[in-house]
Amino acid sequence: MNTANLLRLFSLAAIWGGSFLFMRIAAPVLGPAVLIEFRVLLAALFLALVGLVLKKRLQLGAHWKHYFILGFFNSALPFLLFAFAARTLSASVLSVLNATAPMWSALLGAAWTRQAIAPRTLLGLVLGTVGVALLVGFDHVASRDGAGIAIGAALAAALSYGVASLYARSAPSVDAFANAHGTMWTSAIMVLSVLPFFPASGSPTLGIGAAVLALGVLCSGIAYLLYFRLIEEVGTTSALTVTFLNPLFGILWGTLFLGEIIGWYTVAGSAIVLVGTALVTGFSPRWDRAAAGAAAK
Repeated sequence: MNTANLLRLFSLAAIWGGSFLFMRIAAPVLGPAVLIEFRVLLAALFLALVGLVLKKRLQLGAHWKHYFILGFFNSALPFLLFAFAARTLSASVLSVLNATAPMWSALLGAAWTRQAIAPRTLLGLVLGTVGVALLVGFDHVASRDGAGIAIGAALAAALSYGVASLYARSAPSVDAFANAHGTMWTSAIMVLSVLPFFPASGSPTLGIGAAVLALGVLCSGIAYLLYFRLIEEVGTTSALTVTFLNPLFGILWGTLFLGEIIGWYTVAGSAIVLVGTALVTGFSPRWDRAAAGAAAK
């Protein structure tokens, strides 16, 4: 991974870590449905403009079913669940709970293939569970009204990402940009159906409007472009290391801009979750360096 790709990786982590900050700002006022409808619609419009400039076709007629399935599990449902949880939980807690997605993917994969879980993966799952329990058990947000439901919603969102990952293994082969573009449009259609159940509870301010714009264009549209460029440059495995950096930025932005408190349990719980995720995904920096060196010879 050269300097340019390293900068892309950290930029992507900073942007995706910031998504929890923006949801925490806007969700209590707009509600989850209105917020996410704006998020996916703005992202769809932005990607449509990019697609027009790059002359990339969506091929909606051939892949509309795929876009609906992937859009539901990878965007519409998890976005709504995280926005629902953001009305109660801090950006820091949300970003760490999001990092459990690879663990859910491993569990679902083992159940789907009916294969025994490897000892390393099992250890990672146990550590991830311990880390989440430590984080939410000691954090003061756990004492807020509705915190239990919010934590469950955030974990369900991570589970939804796991389902999307499992589906993607056998899904039709579609261009990465078309996947992002198509799923944003189908997500916008699906989120429309829940708007009557979650109306906005207040009037948006200029700051909330800016947060919504950043969430749609920056955290969805531009972030997808960065992510797909990383996949092209360094491969899927290396690009997925962003999973380990997202919580660091989520905690940082929450502390700097929302005054969230970093306790010993935040540091310990986050570290344990990330170690568990590394074990589950088989991530090994030493192996990656060795493989890169071998490929260069």
